[in-house]
Amino acid sequence: MVRIITASASFAVLAAALGSSCALAADKPVYGVLMKTLSNPYWGAVEQGVRAAAKEADVEYFTLAAESDQAAEPQLNACNTMLEKKPVVMITAAINSTILLPCLNHANELKIPVIDLDGNLDPEITKKAGVEVAFHIGSENEAAGAKGADYVAETLGKDAKGAVLVIEGLSGNITGQKRARGFANELKKVAPSLTIVASLPGDWDRQKAANIANETLQRNPDLVAIFCANDGMALGAVEAARSAGKDKLIVVGVDGNSDAVKSVLAGRLNASVAQLPYLVGKEAVANAQKVLAGGKVDENIYVPTLVLTKAVLEAKKDPLLAYVK
Repeated sequence: MVRIITASASFAVLAAALGSSCALAADKPVYGVLMKTLSNPYWGAVEQGVRAAAKEADVEYFTLAAESDQAAEPQLNACNTMLEKKPVVMITAAINSTILLPCLNHANELKIPVIDLDGNLDPEITKKAGVEVAFHIGSENEAAGAKGADYVAETLGKDAKGAVLVIEGLSGNITGQKRARGFANELKKVAPSLTIVASLPGDWDRQKAANIANETLQRNPDLVAIFCANDGMALGAVEAARSAGKDKLIVVGVDGNSDAVKSVLAGRLNASVAQLPYLVGKEAVANAQKVLAGGKVDENIYVPTLVLTKAVLEAKKDPLLAYVK
């Protein structure tokens, strides 16, 4: 049995629901999975992967999630609620690198292994705080950003000139920072005549990204490309560009979520660097099993990425497409 509950629910309801879940799973280990939000298709795909792996491993799990990937305090509350049920392991996708530290410290005290899902915890910050993380799992975010830059250079040409906009994630979030940094560093190498005129936090928000894109287009009508640290923001940027009559402006996102796939196939979003979240969820559970069995795993586990374009999706030849959900 699986319970998925948002952090907006009252804690009395949360406690009752989780108690019921754990009681039904008394003969099996119970994993706790703390998501950012399930309103984002990316995290929905991660949860699908967790579900598939848990079924294969014959373990139970329960999921708590905040209403949005900006709801830091509610996520901390959800983390503390999760600890009350003492799961055998905590798989956590932190909204930022600091908000969950007190809760994760307590998990360490209770000897509950902590897993950093999707690489949202900064290793330096966790070590300074005395938090032990069993392993970090996700895509290599700087490499994902670099793949976005490679796509822009291949599409526009290595000698292309013009302005480029980068829309980052939530300010202070290590995932968005790495993607933006990877893009910027690679762009300098592969298309040095393209100039990043702004790199601004879009807070993972589609409408905010659309506003940033619109305002930047007004200041820089020669804008030739936009790189966004996730697909939701990229979809907002696409709509802003098209509303401004800039149908040929290149827009690239990161995640490879279902909405992005539809947009790419429709010829709107140019590309998404797929993080294969379904595979991230599956591998998180599989490696958690190894940790619980006393085995050794790498400190950093990277799941491959795949640049999704209309051509790649329509060809249906890449084996990694099996993990695009």
